[in-house]
Amino acid sequence: MTLRIGIDLGGTKIEGIALDGSREVARLRVPTPRDDYDATLDAIVSLTIELEHRSGGRGTVGVGIPGAISPSTGLVKNANSVWLIGRPLRDDLSVRLAREVRIANDANCFAVSEAADGAAAGAAVVFGVILGTGTGAGIVVRGAPLVGANAIAGEWGHIPLPWADAGDEPQPECYCGKRGCVETYLSGPALAADHERRTGVRHSVPDILARAASSDRAAADTLERYVTRAARSLAAVINVLDPDVIVVGGGLSNIDLLYDQIPRLWGHWVFAAGGGDEVRTRLVRARHGDSSGVRGAAWLWPDA
Repeated sequence: MTLRIGIDLGGTKIEGIALDGSREVARLRVPTPRDDYDATLDAIVSLTIELEHRSGGRGTVGVGIPGAISPSTGLVKNANSVWLIGRPLRDDLSVRLAREVRIANDANCFAVSEAADGAAAGAAVVFGVILGTGTGAGIVVRGAPLVGANAIAGEWGHIPLPWADAGDEPQPECYCGKRGCVETYLSGPALAADHERRTGVRHSVPDILARAASSDRAAADTLERYVTRAARSLAAVINVLDPDVIVVGGGLSNIDLLYDQIPRLWGHWVFAAGGGDEVRTRLVRARHGDSSGVRGAAWLWPDA
């Protein structure tokens, strides 16, 4: 049996999966040894070996990380799991597992999964968006993740909110040091913060959604601002990338009205759509949900 092993290296857990084709044959999860690089290596190696033992075969190995491998140095950069930064994670794992290991940003893995056998299967160009605690994105072209010269392709959350107007002021501060980034408007915490700025009352995102569904005007207005900002932000992506499919994952992907209202709106900002031309890009919910990241890590070896 030829397996694809996928490892999703998160801040609190490391999840592993073994795929035989598209079929899951084993899955394991262990706590992440925070702030301990060597223990993290040990955990990934042990997880891989146990997945192979349970599956009865040897597999290719792909790893999704909350960061990227620098094309210049081969070391981890931009990782919120800071103990990985500056470390030769790919090389160290390849030595310990005695095989080549492929590593990609976790948002790229999400997009790869949905392009391989998920909601965007068969599409040539896929933009995978994660709307949750933050906003991440990955790009897949003909089945392969687009990394880019600086390993930052898809960092959509850190461009300025497109076509911002007075209703978007004041521009919120972003942890990256800038103001008005897409992430400061479209993440879950950003939605809650926007509602609090307008009403003076702090509600959780589920509460805001429930209130909007119950005809609470302030909550409905918050949700309308969110949808309009998302439509503008995704229209800018279409203008640059022109993807066949945009797949949405993360906690906010469960807001049903996004898939109806955003495509109704984004034509106002998509180049040439105002002339009556149809926007053919599809907006869809991720098929594999929380499993997309670990499945996408396995699919970093599409020809296995």
